Amino acid sequence: MSVLVETSKGDLVIDVFASESPKASLNFLKLCALKYYNDCKFFSVQRDFVVQSGDPTNTGQGGASIYSMCGEEEDGGESRRFFADEIVAEKDQEHALKHDQIGTVSCANFGREDTNQSQFLITTRDSVPDLDGKHTIFGRVVEGLDVLQRINEAYCDENGRPWQNIRIKHTIVLDDPFEHPKGMPEAPDESPKVDRSVPDDRLEDDFDAEAAQEMDEIELEKKTREQEARSRAVVLEMIGDLPDADAKPPEESLFVCKLNPVTSDEDLEIIFSRFGKVTSCDVIRDRRTGDSLCYAFINFETKEMCEAAYFKMDNALIDDRRIHVDFSQSMHGLWKNFRKFGKKGGTEDDMVNAANAKRGDGSGGANWQSKNRTLEVKGRGGGRDYQYQHYDDNNNNNNRRSYDHLDRYNRSGRDDKEDDRERRRRKEKKRRDRSRSRSRDRKERRKEKDHHKRRDRSCSRDREDRKHRKHSRRY
Repeated sequence: MSVLVETSKGDLVIDVFASESPKASLNFLKLCALKYYNDCKFFSVQRDFVVQSGDPTNTGQGGASIYSMCGEEEDGGESRRFFADEIVAEKDQEHALKHDQIGTVSCANFGREDTNQSQFLITTRDSVPDLDGKHTIFGRVVEGLDVLQRINEAYCDENGRPWQNIRIKHTIVLDDPFEHPKGMPEAPDESPKVDRSVPDDRLEDDFDAEAAQEMDEIELEKKTREQEARSRAVVLEMIGDLPDADAKPPEESLFVCKLNPVTSDEDLEIIFSRFGKVTSCDVIRDRRTGDSLCYAFINFETKEMCEAAYFKMDNALIDDRRIHVDFSQSMHGLWKNFRKFGKKGGTEDDMVNAANAKRGDGSGGANWQSKNRTLEVKGRGGGRDYQYQHYDDNNNNNNRRSYDHLDRYNRSGRDDKEDDRERRRRKEKKRRDRSRSRSRDRKERRKEKDHHKRRDRSCSRDREDRKHRKHSRRY
């Protein structure tokens, strides 16, 4: 009656005392058979005292017995999470099992009687009399005492939690004398997959400190940043700021900033087209005024074209401004695609249906057919939301088909350039109107000022005349 427990520090072989503690032994063996302990941490390590594990929540407050899973009735007549103690009475203490050897395995409880569940303790010194009569002993470590010593020597915080996770990777039942309880779930054929997407503030069990010390500083920094980026992406997905932790911005998109406000989409497209075909070029503008926000997104056909533009155009002079070019990190296009089609992204069928619905049944346009391919979403700054372009094998431009999904700013079917021209016309008209209004105001103020000057001169002449007449009468 033994179990092989594979941990991240090595293997332990535990013999169970089936005759002395049948309930606790059956509970431990059946939970091992169900792979219940897989990926559980040794969440409490009290050096030269005990180590504790067996809680899937890794908090010390979780865990359940096999009897609650089977629905068996305990003494209370109901299915319960806990099972009763199997501790010998005080009068028979001479024949009782005691914590008198290193590697003694006993049930962990919550400080009350009959609160045994899946958690267990393993002693790490020869004699621990404080646990006698309080915890049900059901086994002993017979192989792997050196592994137990390595767990005992792990670096821990003030609460006894190891700084590097120590996990139970797998459990194998070598000998089981008990039959399966009635209602017990079926044991899995293989170990279940472990989900470690939840970020942890501890080093994982597969982290090699010695290899990290031998690693080059640049490589170590790169690996650390990748792990931090992954953890942050998972957190952003959980709080809803990312559509998916594995989502990445398009590799063929550039972000250009520090632009001159007079620089237009056409100017940038002509300048950057020297590096390859530009699929879209959008200068981001204010929604109300149409003024340029001095940054843009440029999408190329291939990643190589994008890289060539990045190396050549950074700090280039355009319209008397030194621009800055970087690879785009915008998830705008991906967000729109995920909101419309879900995490797997839209297919060509989805886009075709949207295009046909846009045309309407009576438009006379042909209904496009597709092959259920997945759309490649481009990160766009504005205008159209998504774009799918299909080319045949002969690269014949005459056979090219392009489907554009038009947003609320493009309902009339016009392209982006027409919208930009219209925005510029409206902006110029507003500027002229403001200029005319200011000119009228200046003229009015000038007239009023001249009127006051003439009035002041007239009043001054009248005062001089009255003074002169008064002086002449006196003589």
